[in-house]
Amino acid sequence: MPAKELESPCVDCGDAEFVVDVRSRRLCKWELRQLLIWDPTSHRPCYERYVSLKVLRRIENYRRPKSVPKGQPYKLLLPLSFGLSSSVMLHAMNAQLERQLSKPYPMVGFELHVLVIEPSSISPSSASAEQRFGLLQKNFPRHSYKMLPFHSIYEYEPTVQDIMTQFAGEGFVDDGSLSHKERLDAFRASITTATAKADVDQILLNRLVVSYAKELNCDAILWGDSDSRLAAKTLANVAKGRGSALTWQVSDGKSPSGLEFNFPLRDLFQAELHSYANLIPELMAIIIPDEPPLENTLTKNLSIDELMMRYVQTHGEKYPGVMANVTRTANKLQPAAVSAGARRCAFCDAFMRDSEEQSEFCYACARSRPDSAC
Repeated sequence: MPAKELESPCVDCGDAEFVVDVRSRRLCKWELRQLLIWDPTSHRPCYERYVSLKVLRRIENYRRPKSVPKGQPYKLLLPLSFGLSSSVMLHAMNAQLERQLSKPYPMVGFELHVLVIEPSSISPSSASAEQRFGLLQKNFPRHSYKMLPFHSIYEYEPTVQDIMTQFAGEGFVDDGSLSHKERLDAFRASITTATAKADVDQILLNRLVVSYAKELNCDAILWGDSDSRLAAKTLANVAKGRGSALTWQVSDGKSPSGLEFNFPLRDLFQAELHSYANLIPELMAIIIPDEPPLENTLTKNLSIDELMMRYVQTHGEKYPGVMANVTRTANKLQPAAVSAGARRCAFCDAFMRDSEEQSEFCYACARSRPDSAC
C-alpha cells in the first residue's frame, strides 16, 4: 500500500509535515527516517538540528585538537539568566556534549560551567530562581553550576568598592558597616537616569561574570545574545559612546580582561529561538518569560538599551535582514592597536583614548556618573 502523500513535507527529511517555516525553509519537529549507517544526528528534530548547527559553527574553535592531551578539554563559562537566549544555548551545548559522549570513541572538546546571577538580587520585581535552578541541575546534570547574588561582586572584585565610591562622586558615602547587599543597593540608588542605571548594572554584571570565570581558569565566556539582541546592543553602545567597545561586546574575540568572548547565537533571530524553545517542554520549564513592554510608558523613562531593543524587535519582524547586517558589520570591526601599557577605564575596563588621559573613567562611563549623567 503506498505511503500517504504529505501536503507540505519537511524540506530536510521529507518524511513528516513541516512545523516551522524558517527563512523559507519548512522544517518538521521530528525526523523519522532510519539511516543504515550510524549517525549521531539522526532521529533528531530537523529544526533542532538546524538551530544546533548554527550554534556549533560558532564554537568550532573549542573542539579539542589532537595535540591537546586527553582529559584537558576547554573550560567554558555560560552565564545563564533563565531568559530565552541563554537557555536555548545551554540546551544546544548540552545536546552537542551528549552526542560527543555517545560516540564509540568519544572526544569531548569542552566542559561547561554555568553561572546564574540570582534574578531577584538584580530586580526586586523578579521572583526567586531557586526552583528553576534545581530544575536546571536536574535536566542538565553533566555540567557544574553556581548561583550568586548580584552583591557578591564585593567578594569576587574586592577593589570594586573603591572604584564605585569614586564613580558615584562626592555626594555618595559608602558605609562599610552595611551588608554587601545594602551597600550595592545604595550605590545603584545613587545613579540617576534610566540609561545610566542600565549601563552601570550591565558593567557590574560583566565584571562579576569575568571575575568568576577567572577564578575557574576558564578559557572563554559564551554569551547568550541572539542576532536581535546583538543588533540592539550595537546601536545602544554607539548611542552611549561605547562604540570602541563593540569589538568585544558584540564581536567574537579577546576582551580587555584577557578572556575570549564568544556569541554562539549571533546567527539566530529571536523569533527562531522562540520556535526552538516551544518544541522542547523541559526547556520551557526553566525559561522566565519576558515581560511585555508597557505601551503607555513615556520614552524619557526608558533607557537607550530598552529603546533600541524595542526598535529592533519592531523592525526586525519586518526587515530581519537589515538587523542581521548590523550585527555582521559590527563583527567585522577590528580593535584599535594599543600598547601593552595603555590605560584602561577604572569602571568598565575599556581602553582609554588619548583625549581621556586626565580622567579615571572613559567618556561613556563619565556620562553615566551621577554628577554628569544625561
